[in-house]
Amino acid sequence: MKKILIITTLGLVLGLTASAENIHARERRQQFRIAEGVRSGELTRHEAQSLERREAALHREIRHDRMDGRGLTARERAKIDRQQDALSRAIYRQKHDSQFRH
Repeated sequence: MKKILIITTLGLVLGLTASAENIHARERRQQFRIAEGVRSGELTRHEAQSLERREAALHREIRHDRMDGRGLTARERAKIDRQQDALSRAIYRQKHDSQFRH
């Protein structure tokens, strides 16, 4: 019984750590996509600034959710995932909207 409790606890801790790592990795990938869009000219300055503001707001929200003392709940992680999905779609749309920086 004690082994089962230890294994379950360890799995939960590793799962939460992996989730946090996924959130950070996804933030880094999206930041890279925005920077790459600016370098290639696919994103205008205005588009990049708008995407950066959305990314910063999401980062602040994640930080706030973590600081409430419990870390991220499953509901908060799901909400963050949906917001990151929406931001990813926005990056794609802006990069492929036929507006180019001159």
